[in-house]
Amino acid sequence: MAKLRYFDTGKPADPEPAPAVSTTGHSEFLRTGRINRDRPDWLAEERRYMTHQEVAERTAQKLLSAGEKTHDRLNGFHKSIRFPKLIFHHTLKDTPHLGYCHVTAARTQFAQYEEVNWAFYIANFFARIGQEENFFEDISLKYSRMYFAVAVHPDRQAEDKKLTINRDIRGNGVLFHTHDPQIAIRNVLLLGARNEQLRDIIRQL
Repeated sequence: MAKLRYFDTGKPADPEPAPAVSTTGHSEFLRTGRINRDRPDWLAEERRYMTHQEVAERTAQKLLSAGEKTHDRLNGFHKSIRFPKLIFHHTLKDTPHLGYCHVTAARTQFAQYEEVNWAFYIANFFARIGQEENFFEDISLKYSRMYFAVAVHPDRQAEDKKLTINRDIRGNGVLFHTHDPQIAIRNVLLLGARNEQLRDIIRQL
């Protein structure tokens, strides 16, 4: 795959020095009231190409802002539901305009599972959660956001015991996966609710 190039659409180039106005053009404006924009001095803005590092930094700002707002919404729902703020991001290799943000993590009990550690993420693209080493598969820009939570546990093969998807839960480790922010908020609140009465209230949202 060819390396992507990015340019800044919000930064116009410095204007070219205006040439002397011809008497023909001046007369045409006085006669018709129109300006001829087909003349050579009406040049398109020059593109300023951006480095992948610059793109990654802009992506990070947007992802972290989305993570902060989502965390505030979660903790503003009910005083008995509080999630730790664990916000960090990653951009995808060779496509730094795409990335995902970790918002929070917690432990819960549900269905036949007594205790499940999980993490909640936001991404600025849509994809399937990978079954193998690839975290994402079939990346698509069909939706501008993706919300998902996965069960996690320490990687037994890694020396630093970093967290990885616990695929013993539900066969693939995915607790929910949606492009709808309302569904995502509801599902995270259900994971954080401490009793069935509160879960019933959340389900009716």
